[in-house]
Amino acid sequence: MVSAAPERIDVDVLVIGGGPAGLAAAARCAKLGLSTMIVEVGDRLGGIPLQCVHPGFGIHYFGEDLTGTEFIERLIDRVEELGVPYLTRAYVTELIYLDVDRKLARVLAPGRAIEIEAKAIIYAAGARERHVYEINIVGDRPSGIYTAGEAQAMMDLYGLMPGRKVLIVGSGDVGLIMARRFALEGAEVVGVVEIMPWPGGLTRNVVQCLQDFGIPLLLSHAVIAVKGRERVEAAIVAEVDKNLKPVPGTEREIPCDTIVIAAGLVPNTELLERLGVAMDPATAGPRVNELLETSVPGVFAAGNALAINDLVDNVAEQGELAAEGARIFIENSGIPTARWIPVARGKGIRLVVPQLVSGERRVKLLARVSKPFRRACVEIRELGIRTCRPRLMPAEMVSIEISPGSIPRDVEKLTLEVVEHG
Repeated sequence: MVSAAPERIDVDVLVIGGGPAGLAAAARCAKLGLSTMIVEVGDRLGGIPLQCVHPGFGIHYFGEDLTGTEFIERLIDRVEELGVPYLTRAYVTELIYLDVDRKLARVLAPGRAIEIEAKAIIYAAGARERHVYEINIVGDRPSGIYTAGEAQAMMDLYGLMPGRKVLIVGSGDVGLIMARRFALEGAEVVGVVEIMPWPGGLTRNVVQCLQDFGIPLLLSHAVIAVKGRERVEAAIVAEVDKNLKPVPGTEREIPCDTIVIAAGLVPNTELLERLGVAMDPATAGPRVNELLETSVPGVFAAGNALAINDLVDNVAEQGELAAEGARIFIENSGIPTARWIPVARGKGIRLVVPQLVSGERRVKLLARVSKPFRRACVEIRELGIRTCRPRLMPAEMVSIEISPGSIPRDVEKLTLEVVEHG
């Protein structure tokens, strides 16, 4: 039974989400002397990295190549050593803006109804997976269809094998890593199907997860239907045109007993949207300034709830940056900045974070290009600052730094764009 009168808790900072962004934010807040509480919907702290037994985590953040579980356990240990209180199996049902120094979160936890009042909120609720109904796959609905996260949890947390003849839908890093995971467990991975004409994941993962195991990658293809009675028996795959529509006459049947949907992630932003936070259609997350503050004063966002990141290191760094922003906000009842300059997406840029900068602080912009480019640079047109690479890929975020004081007073907008060198 939940008591009629909600329990009251007052803190400086409420962190919503106990994954890498939330843990890094909470630890940094504690080191800055801010009273902090974490609210996590899962059974324990850690989030998705708990079920990631593969390496590739922490190279930048910890200076070591760690598995996901090793990476997240270090952050959990840090939070527990600092004595940060947390709630698990706790659902934030509502966020309320009371005034500039007071926000209220209504929380349901086992046997408890709680109202947490905080001066600042760091929203690090992560992302959700796209499911089969969102990617236009029709046909039968037998058993054997999983999201990548479900399949990963079955294998890495519970020791269960989802299937033996597997087709992966989506070539982002999660899909590529799952293809390798199945192959290592002895399953036959019959292919990875990607609707775009280029892979969605990092080049190193294409090589290490597919090419090294002889797994076919079907670019410009889509699964359009599933066949099967009680269990998946086959997928109907077709080529797609430049508009990503199936090409008639190219359909073929690929036998399999398992289909894993790895069609990307979507930021979890429902609570922010209900609070009235301004959203960015390009990222599907909130618009933020250089300290990751949203349009609602004192509400910050970090990690995959802000934008889908390619590296967990970026996620943890964003958590720390949001904590720094919360400290500045609390000390000044707001962010003391003279002006905010919008960052626009120019030629070849699909998204950029943050969307507002001041020129008063060092800022690292993270951007994704809209398509592959060779021998090209990402440039801030108004400043002449650029980052160049032999190859720019949509899967790999590009970072470009702005130094304090480098934006002239007469500049009203910054434009990030791709400049090709032929």
